[in-house]
Amino acid sequence: MVATALSTLLTVDAYLQGEADAMIRHEYVRGEVYAMAGAGDGHVRISGNVFALLKADLRGSGCSVYMADMKVRVKEDEAFFYPDVMVTCDPADLKRNYTKHAPRLVIEVLSASTEGYDRGLKFALYREISSLQEYVLIDPRSYRVDVFRRNVHNRWELFAFTTIESQVEFASLNFRVAMQAIYEDVDFELVGQKD
Repeated sequence: MVATALSTLLTVDAYLQGEADAMIRHEYVRGEVYAMAGAGDGHVRISGNVFALLKADLRGSGCSVYMADMKVRVKEDEAFFYPDVMVTCDPADLKRNYTKHAPRLVIEVLSASTEGYDRGLKFALYREISSLQEYVLIDPRSYRVDVFRRNVHNRWELFAFTTIESQVEFASLNFRVAMQAIYEDVDFELVGQKD
């Protein structure tokens, strides 16, 4: 989640050096740095559920799933993001310690304050990653999973899953999961509470 931009433009080297020791994570877009805000209960539960489901399914596949604290690099250091969940199957990525360059799947759990950003500029930048096959947005306020999938013509198609009975498909990993499993233990009544 994006909070506010710091006023001074930073070089990539300065950003990466500062991020290595930072107490708060920051995303980087074209020299601007954005502090990451905390997440609500539903956001954390959904991220954890999806991570656990993918981790179990991908075991032994050569692909790895990461959650929240791993950076994705976009293009030649144009942006660095911390997706809620991502999967990379790139052997070179598996040798990188702090930043992945070639994710196959990126998942963001939405919040009211970042939904426009996640659907707009962030998605536009993620589309610059040639390895990315699916970009997934999950709404913690209701049963809604939007899967944006790159087709054979290099165009992005939307596949919306909107009912509790839905079977959500991540075609990039040949993985199907019940909507109920994604939203396990999520209490929609907590959305919007400050404490």
